[in-house]
Amino acid sequence: QVQLVESGGGLVQAGGSLRLSCAVSGRTFSPYRMGWFRQAPGKEREFVAAISWSGRNTYYGDSVKGRFTISRDNAKNTMYLQMNSLKPEDTAVYYCAAGQGASESSRSESYASWGQGTQVTVSS
Repeated sequence: QVQLVESGGGLVQAGGSLRLSCAVSGRTFSPYRMGWFRQAPGKEREFVAAISWSGRNTYYGDSVKGRFTISRDNAKNTMYLQMNSLKPEDTAVYYCAAGQGASESSRSESYASWGQGTQVTVSS
């Protein structure tokens, strides 16, 4: 079974930056894709970013494109989300996810394992 643990969330002012990390442990089966999703209070879960097994291919949701950067270090079993120019509307619980397959995917159905989430709050 795969375990995912997010870290790096917190409170930041608008225009600031945060870096989220997602540590992967347990029984993983390579290759596996990874992604970030978020959910704000009263809203549906939203796709943020995805990365392929190799790390060469990435895909972003329209609302974060140009501001967020996803990356991964397979040697460290860790994925990252660098978030710059944060806006109040980025406030949400951010979840990392992992799923079998080499290619990136924006579909939540492509991910079988999910973390507990980390809170990101952006003040205006």
